[in-house]
Amino acid sequence: MTPASPLRVVVVARAVMPLHGVGGLERSVHDLVRHLAERGVNVTLIVPPASVRHQSWTDPFARPQITVRHVSYLTFPFANRRGTTVLDRSTAYLLYGYRAGRLAQALARDSSADIIHGFGASLLGAAVGPSAVPLVLNPQGLEEFGATAATQPFVKRVGYAPLRWAVRRAARAADCIIATDVALEPTVARHLRPRPGQVETIPNGIDLVALASTAGPADGALLRQRSGIGVDERVLLSVGRLEFNKGFDVLARALGRAAASTSFASRAWRWVVVGTGPYRAQIERAAAEAGIAAHTTFAGRVSETELHAWYEAASLFVHPTRYEGSSLVTLEAMAHRRPVVATNAGGLPDKVRTGVNGWLVEPDDAEVLAAALEGALEDDDRLKAMGAASRTLVEREFSWSVIADRHIAMYRRVIAARTNIRG
Repeated sequence: MTPASPLRVVVVARAVMPLHGVGGLERSVHDLVRHLAERGVNVTLIVPPASVRHQSWTDPFARPQITVRHVSYLTFPFANRRGTTVLDRSTAYLLYGYRAGRLAQALARDSSADIIHGFGASLLGAAVGPSAVPLVLNPQGLEEFGATAATQPFVKRVGYAPLRWAVRRAARAADCIIATDVALEPTVARHLRPRPGQVETIPNGIDLVALASTAGPADGALLRQRSGIGVDERVLLSVGRLEFNKGFDVLARALGRAAASTSFASRAWRWVVVGTGPYRAQIERAAAEAGIAAHTTFAGRVSETELHAWYEAASLFVHPTRYEGSSLVTLEAMAHRRPVVATNAGGLPDKVRTGVNGWLVEPDDAEVLAAALEGALEDDDRLKAMGAASRTLVEREFSWSVIADRHIAMYRRVIAARTNIRG
């Protein structure tokens, strides 16, 4: 590769939007590939065959700079969604990562790549043996290590052992390890033991141009009307998979405590939960026990357009998670100019700054979370100012217009360093 020639990047992942649904990883891979291509980078994307296809689906990668290569993902008959169970992620995922990584190395040996960028254990096959080109590892939130969770259930701690080995193997071989938030740098250091200078922090981002076309204030107002929400009713919005780690049961208890305060009692309010998952019954029970069932709406799985309309309909975004990686849903809410109450978990401290665009509390503390919610709803003008601060933070630090250029600069530095060592 010469300084003037197009950069050639192989991106390896276990999922990408919209081929495999909509999630944090899927969205990150999609945006990375598309924005690299828009900057003239030639990208080969290695992923499993599509598992989700909507009626309105169009190929987002149908452009000359992007080539998609599929490697089959052999999972178990009883795994209802690839990559989501402990057993699947420590067996089928590793097999996929080995095969996908070997394909990436084959492309490098054929002089079809300048660098390989892998997400998690998808890089495993490229990390076995000497690599023909530099390797970049993005381990995402390191959930398999327990990462920012105070404790990890025994089943996950034992079951994820093979996955932890695979990610550590990839980290040892990588020329660069990406930490997706400054707050996650100590976590990366603790679990992956990087060499000096091996870690670079580049956050996950938001495509503000695409976001502007999804929903605006009118869409939020229409959704409120359709959902029977009054003009003056405050909407506290939470988005995520309904599972224990997301802490929605804690938020239910906190809202029960806060409901007796003047801030809540003086005006109508509603908690809207967007998402599906195995923990819904427990969250519903927690809401009933807290006495807030009448104030709670479970919106379930929604389209991308409706999700963004909910951001516009919200007064406050609340993310009570016990564990978190980078949290794209928090960035999305911020991009829609919403203030945030969130927990001090994962990469959230990089995004939510107490007194600037929201409030941070410790995970699993319903009493402190209730106090934060009470304070948040005391002053509508302050909420509006904090929402504006959220948008400013996203534009300055988390927009893909900034992040894509940082990736390209990192690729070129890593390639140059490898060239200098060989020279």
